[in-house]
This record gives sequence, C-alpha cells and structure tokens, in this order.
Amino acid sequence: MYMFLKGIFSYRAMRLLPVLFTFFVALGLVCCSEKDPSEVAGKTAKQYYDYLLEGKYDAWVDGHYYSDSVSDEYREQLIVNAKMFMLQQKREHQGIREVRVANCKADTVQHTANVFMVFVYGDSTNEETLVPMVEHKGLWYMR
Repeated sequence: MYMFLKGIFSYRAMRLLPVLFTFFVALGLVCCSEKDPSEVAGKTAKQYYDYLLEGKYDAWVDGHYYSDSVSDEYREQLIVNAKMFMLQQKREHQGIREVRVANCKADTVQHTANVFMVFVYGDSTNEETLVPMVEHKGLWYMR
C-alpha cells in the first residue's frame, strides 16, 4: 500500500497526511460540539431569574421578548411589577431562596423552548413553573 501511495504522492505530501488528518478530526470535533438548544435556553432562563433574585429588575425585564419596542413608561411599570412580585413572594413564602432548572424541551424548528423551573422558597416549600422561551437572532428571551 505504501509503495502505491508513494507512487501517487511525493514524500513531502506523505509527511503532511498526519497533519491533515489531525486538522480534519479537530475540525469535526469543533463543528459537532454545538451546544444543545435546550441546555442554552435553560441556563438563560435561570440567569434571568437569578437577576430577579439579585434585585436586578431591569435586567430581568430586558430578558423578555417584545416583538416591538416598549415605551420607557411601560418598561418602568414592568420593573415595578417585578419588585411587587418579589415583595409578595417574601410576604407569602419568606422569599425565593433559589431557582433551579428541572427540565427543558426545545423546538429547534420553531425556535422556542419550555423551561421547567423549581422555585425553592424560604419557608421550605417548592413550586414548579413553566417559563416559555423564544430564540430571536441567536439569543433566548422569556415570552
């Protein structure tokens, strides 16, 4: 076999074969290592809710998808609503202590995902909630 290949390729070209092989294997690994859309949507939803727990209400509001831009007044109302929601959770459950992603299902054709999250409350109760997500221009937003 070597003699056959030697006749077709020069010695110099034969020395490049291992380098080319390594390059194409590495290229295949990089191309095939795309992140799972479900995982990305889940991590993004958790990050948005972590913003809410940290009191970064503006970042939480900015994590929502609006097909058209919202006015400054409406954005301020959404921020106030987020603050009121957290006060309500504090009054009813001693606050939300932690948010976890329980499961996530993504639809890559529709660019949507359903993230199932668990709220762990300060009174040691848990609640599972659904956070619908939509992908727009490569970024995930809450619907």
